[in-house]
Amino acid sequence: QVHLVETGGGLAQAGGPLRLSCAAAGRTFSTYALGWFRQAPGKEREFVAAVSWTGSNTYYEDSVKGRFTISRDNAKSAVYLQMNSLKPEDTAIYYCAAREGVYSGSFYSMDFGSWGQGTQVTVSS
Repeated sequence: QVHLVETGGGLAQAGGPLRLSCAAAGRTFSTYALGWFRQAPGKEREFVAAVSWTGSNTYYEDSVKGRFTISRDNAKSAVYLQMNSLKPEDTAIYYCAAREGVYSGSFYSMDFGSWGQGTQVTVSS
């Protein structure tokens, strides 16, 4: 498994940007697919975005397509989520997740074996 720590959450205004970072500790970071999930109060955790271990394939939940961008830097063992045009409904705790091995774009949280502690994102209207 890989140890994950998210940073960059906070308060943002609707329409504004926010960038989340996730630092990973693990010797085989480059072989992990990485994803971001979020959980709003009273709701289940949901998929936001993911990137393959090579970085060549990215996947997004429909509501964030065109607004959010996931990227990774294997040299820095980090994954990022650039969030633009934020909406109040983006308010949630955002979690970084990692999956070792082949990844074909699953949106299921159970397919990711390592998780960070989460970072709060609050979007004010």
